[in-house]
Amino acid sequence: MAVKDTVITASEKRREILLAAGCFIAAFLVNVYAIIRFGTPWTEMFTQIGYVIVLSVAIYAIVWAVRLCIMFLKSVFRSRR
Repeated sequence: MAVKDTVITASEKRREILLAAGCFIAAFLVNVYAIIRFGTPWTEMFTQIGYVIVLSVAIYAIVWAVRLCIMFLKSVFRSRR
């Protein structure tokens, strides 16, 4: 059985990096909102960075799952033609 190489283009890498950065920024903004909403000290912006990273990974996983479902649906409808 032959092994096929997978090629990841520079534009795909750039898109994933931007998506991950967007997820981190969204999680960071949720943290800023929580600081303002609950009136906690601004030092929590740095002390809670672990939670921000975990939240950004969770957001990225959700976005990844949605993208995977969309790709699956596209392939199903494309194969019916």
